[in-house]
Amino acid sequence: MVLDRIRRYGELVMFSHTLFSLPFTLIGMIWAADGFPSLNTFFWILIALIGARNGANALNRLVDKDIDKKNPRTANRHMPQGIVKDLEVWGIVIFCFSIFVLAAYKLNPLCLKLTPIALFLFIIYSYTKRFTWACHIVLGTACAGAPVGAWLAVTGEFALPPFILGSVVALWVAGFDIIYGTQDINFDRQNGLHSIPAKFGLDGGLFIARVFHFFMILLLIVLYFVMNMGFFYLTGIFISAVLLTLEHYIISPSNEKKMKIASYNINQIISPLILFFTIFDMYL
Repeated sequence: MVLDRIRRYGELVMFSHTLFSLPFTLIGMIWAADGFPSLNTFFWILIALIGARNGANALNRLVDKDIDKKNPRTANRHMPQGIVKDLEVWGIVIFCFSIFVLAAYKLNPLCLKLTPIALFLFIIYSYTKRFTWACHIVLGTACAGAPVGAWLAVTGEFALPPFILGSVVALWVAGFDIIYGTQDINFDRQNGLHSIPAKFGLDGGLFIARVFHFFMILLLIVLYFVMNMGFFYLTGIFISAVLLTLEHYIISPSNEKKMKIASYNINQIISPLILFFTIFDMYL
């Protein structure tokens, strides 16, 4: 019974998708420490990431419950189906955001001072599709806080590299979220919701996604010089660029299976791949 409930909660917040943010968080942490930080720092960075990401996603499911119920593509999610109740989801949100703030407190004063900004982004994102097509960019910006926060957790100081890495994450996430959003162009337009695909059309939205991913790769190359990386790091970036090209090639909004591969499956490979080649490069 308890395990079934935990499993449902994990499905609700798509816990497995934490994999998107974790590798870039670890890259920010490792670069900041020029190796591996203390286990205490690593532990609280991990707790902060889990709390922030899953709290924000639970809130998004709660805020979008009625919209999801009307959308045939999302009507079978946990909240529209009544599998998980509002009060339960509020409990997840409060718990996750609480451990996020606790983790920031345990890390250093700067991280704690910045928590209101992070929480604002987590909260406002869930409402952005109601008033701006830039919702994908807000999502990317919220996710960009992961590597920036990891750097600050280790050093307690601002620097240029984490903000470049954060921009990489923002462009990457916004790009594949636009691809994901192409499935709902008609629904969004009919229900007064905003997105880049709904605003600029299918071709316009996909072009913007390609531009975002192009600049993502460009910034990763900039980091090659800024962080004095080597051949293996560049190899990882090259493979990631090939995967992103494949992602854009297979896009077919009418084919849900292909869209899942393009929006999620390929991107679940990219961030761990970049992490692997970054660590491989540093330690060789």
